[in-house]
Amino acid sequence: MRVLIVSDSHGKANLLKQIVEREKADYVIHCGDFCTEKHELPKVPLSVVKGNCDWEMVPEEEHWEAEGLRFYATHGHRYNVKATKMPLRYRAEEVNADIVCYGHTHIPIAEMEDGRLFLNPGSISLPIVAPYPTYVILTIMDDRTVQVSYRQVDGRPAEKLGGTFVLKSKS
Repeated sequence: MRVLIVSDSHGKANLLKQIVEREKADYVIHCGDFCTEKHELPKVPLSVVKGNCDWEMVPEEEHWEAEGLRFYATHGHRYNVKATKMPLRYRAEEVNADIVCYGHTHIPIAEMEDGRLFLNPGSISLPIVAPYPTYVILTIMDDRTVQVSYRQVDGRPAEKLGGTFVLKSKS
């Protein structure tokens, strides 16, 4: 399964559509701050959550299962991720998430904590820290292994970001 994860597009609906069309993912996750009207979002299998800059009525968080993995998506402002990820970690534990997708900081992050993968795709419009806008392609492989590939908005690989992660086994 191939999952496209984006965040913080801040009204760049056409750029978002270009990325979605080019990547041809099985599923798309938008971690908030899309800042456009909901009908302008791509018409693909999509989970979108409300960011602190969004006005549309969409969920503030979503969780679901796919390929035997439990996903959780939110916008990081709900959990003060600019200061700490501890509240987000607690929520991930509550919903028993394997993969936690969040936005808000505009900083690309892929890291394992307590057997869970925490992913922030960065921002496709306003990067912070990264020298260019980024998004993630998540490839789910057998045996709870996932490949995280960061890309620049033109599709080129983002250097020194991502990696291969093995999620904890479910008992």
